[in-house]
Amino acid sequence: MLPLVLAFSLAAPPDTNVVIRHATIHDGRGEKPMVGDVHIVGDRIKAVGQVGKVEGAREIDATGLVVCPGFIDLHTHCDSGVQNTTTKANKNYITQGCTTVVTGNCGSGPVDVAAYFKKLDEQGIGTNVIHLATHNNIREQAMGNENRKPTSAEQAKMEALVDQAMKDGAWGLSTGLIYNPGTYSETEEIIGLAKAAGKHQGIYASHIRDEGTGLLVAIEEAIRIGREGGCPVHISHIKASGKAAHGTSVKAVGVIEAARKKGQVVTADQYPYIASSTSLKATVVPSRYREGGAKEYAARFDDPVTGPKLKADIEKSLNGRAGGKTIQIARYAPNKAWNGKTISAIAEAEKKEPIDIVLEIEKNGGAQIVNFGMSEEDVRVYMKQPWVATASDGGVQTPGDTVPHPRSYGTFPRKIGLYAIEDKVVSLEQAIRSSTGLPADILKLPERGYLKAGYFADVVVFDPKAFRDTATYDKPHQYAAGVKWVFVNGVPAVADGKHQPEALGGRAIRHGK
Repeated sequence: MLPLVLAFSLAAPPDTNVVIRHATIHDGRGEKPMVGDVHIVGDRIKAVGQVGKVEGAREIDATGLVVCPGFIDLHTHCDSGVQNTTTKANKNYITQGCTTVVTGNCGSGPVDVAAYFKKLDEQGIGTNVIHLATHNNIREQAMGNENRKPTSAEQAKMEALVDQAMKDGAWGLSTGLIYNPGTYSETEEIIGLAKAAGKHQGIYASHIRDEGTGLLVAIEEAIRIGREGGCPVHISHIKASGKAAHGTSVKAVGVIEAARKKGQVVTADQYPYIASSTSLKATVVPSRYREGGAKEYAARFDDPVTGPKLKADIEKSLNGRAGGKTIQIARYAPNKAWNGKTISAIAEAEKKEPIDIVLEIEKNGGAQIVNFGMSEEDVRVYMKQPWVATASDGGVQTPGDTVPHPRSYGTFPRKIGLYAIEDKVVSLEQAIRSSTGLPADILKLPERGYLKAGYFADVVVFDPKAFRDTATYDKPHQYAAGVKWVFVNGVPAVADGKHQPEALGGRAIRHGK
């Protein structure tokens, strides 16, 4: 019998010998499924199709169940969570069927890729980890949080840091152009860094400069950076944010399709929700006020000249978000009672104006928020595109007193269970492909993303009748339902529906290694 928890080392594959019988097999190509068997030996898939009797193998009856490749999340913020000894198993992703997460997104995360991967190798991880070179942190290392062009020496230093990251196994360059200090960069700066990634066959993944009324211009900028930098372009968490931008998705798709027809590689990812999540600062405070350190930022609120301008600009931002009714606090350490409440509801309870609540939060270290800014129609338009992958934009989470976006717990079952199986917005085949073969193709990730003999045994078995997200905006700390088995490099991380916290089968996957 296969033990529920396997001890193993990176030097040797696990002692796994399992045949999954009578499953509905979705192999990641987006084709119609077939009923058959999958044989896993060690860390590899031995066979897919009709498997005869295998001496000594454990057999899993998967009649009525779906077997497919492990889900690959192209856009996460799991960087710190997978390095933490208490959360390295990455349970909230494993229980969704996610076997590989990409970190370093939105331009933020470890710069020293070699040290990051070495730590993951040494401590063990529950999911595979892929990393991107992080523009914001690289820029900060080279020139701090300053609103100016880099000098030639600073540009050269940034390009050298990207080059080293790629040599150490990063898969491309990521930017977050609404965040500091990357928001101060001009297109030419990023093109230079993209060239450094492109010569190593890396991708350019971007949280673009504007996801609202400036969406189309921002997409065009990303396309230009990829074209001139020699990188495939990947638009992170594509959306049309803010009421004034609703309906722009069709035009955005047109811009991307036009580039693709010219032969350029342009793709995107998306989480299947109408709310986004980031810091309150990035949402309502214009970038021109965010230069410098924390003390300089805090001082601007009380400055007799800058303070009134800053307050007026924040109020303008709030007015575009229904006076704070669409902004829900996810995490605010100084007053945890505000977690899960909207800015407007807090203001009403405190007998204050919404602007006063925002100023209080920002003067006391800021907050993470959930922002209800998208339309369901736009979400569905993007979802139907064959070049849009599924990705969470979430992070490692454990139950607690915060109220984060539910995407960290529910992205993949929501896409597959709600949008494909229940609402039939997309086919089950396409929903699974958007989570498996497509992200593997976008990364050019070898031997993963498909159920093929010889590929790594990242495999999920789920019940299509039960595979659903249970996390909600009010109660997000709820694990997905319906996953029966998850194998990560052949190691069972979920066995008979139960998470195996000690089964650290994940690996740091280095580009070009």
